[in-house]
Amino acid sequence: MGYLSESFVTAVGMIFSFDREVQLAVWTSLYTSSCSIVIAALIGIPAGLWLGIKQFRGRRLMITLLNTLMALPTVVVGLVLFGIFSRQGPLGSLGLLFTPWAMIAGQTVLAAPIVANYVMATVNGADKRIMDTALTLGATPFQAGVQLLKEIRFGVMAAVIAGFGRVIAEVGVAMMLGGNIRGTTRTMTTAIALETSKGEFAFGLSLGIVLLSVALFVNLFLNFLQQR
Repeated sequence: MGYLSESFVTAVGMIFSFDREVQLAVWTSLYTSSCSIVIAALIGIPAGLWLGIKQFRGRRLMITLLNTLMALPTVVVGLVLFGIFSRQGPLGSLGLLFTPWAMIAGQTVLAAPIVANYVMATVNGADKRIMDTALTLGATPFQAGVQLLKEIRFGVMAAVIAGFGRVIAEVGVAMMLGGNIRGTTRTMTTAIALETSKGEFAFGLSLGIVLLSVALFVNLFLNFLQQR
């Protein structure tokens, strides 16, 4: 217990002293996660809206595929994108591997299905008369869809937050595509894994406290939206 208490005190001290290494890891995590969730929202919200509204042959198959994508192992995503971004891969000439952009691409792949699935579920639970009323009043299908999104905006925000919670805490993609480079691609999760293996338990604990604080804030905000 003495070791844990001393490590906890040291970890808290590192946080409030604004340790440079802690700041860099937190910034990288928040930056890559925020960029990826914005891109995932631009992809997932229209996809979820479309799947929730449209009735077509093969829709159930697409929903099953979407549910499968929600459970994608992060290391598999990292492996596939590693092959794409490596020098021998089709996008190797861009030099994206071991950069924040490669991490953002991988996290987007993880978050987009979650956002799409949550939005689709929200659309399915919305009042069917919203779209019908908008179309009856002369709105185009696009305008009716926008109106539906306005009515279910809290559910859409919850979908985005759920996607953010998924990527902020992931390790596999960040490690494989980012390379855990100090000051560039080292996130909170990869830094925790590395520093703990090196015996720097207090440093890993300080990042763990910050990560838990972010996760707590995200979940509190999600619960607030669900209550709305």
